[in-house]
Amino acid sequence: MSTELPQFLDTLLRLPGINRLGLADRPRELIRFLKFATVGAIGMVVDLTVLTVAREWLGMSLSLAVFLGFTVAVISNFTWNRLWTFPESRERPIGPQLVQFFIINAIGLGINEVVVLGLHPMFSRFLPDPPAYMAAKVIAIGIVLFWNYFVNRKWTYKGIS
Repeated sequence: MSTELPQFLDTLLRLPGINRLGLADRPRELIRFLKFATVGAIGMVVDLTVLTVAREWLGMSLSLAVFLGFTVAVISNFTWNRLWTFPESRERPIGPQLVQFFIINAIGLGINEVVVLGLHPMFSRFLPDPPAYMAAKVIAIGIVLFWNYFVNRKWTYKGIS
């Protein structure tokens, strides 16, 4: 895998606010983060689809629909991260790794719920549902992305170069 970054990306990563993530000097790690974010984007589509179906078609409460969407997305994300983002992790037993991934994501779910349920009333003053809860959900997903990556990197995928 090539670890050289295009000049514009290298320059962008060296901006003070972005450079705090420490990825500018570790292009291989940046590539992993971008893969993780891509998997997360797929997970977001899964999450929002399940959320919408559960809420709008099945009439579930917002809290339960958020939980269901998040859970299905976590299963998808674990599978794709194990296969693509961190393929070396397949050498490790799946059970403990899945437990670690789910613990981190359960905390992420808590963060997700707090953000969605906290922002939804504010957005619903200006937008009807589903756009109001979707906007809250997209913000929550962005916040949880960073939590999930960096904590999973330190625990679930520790020692993988």
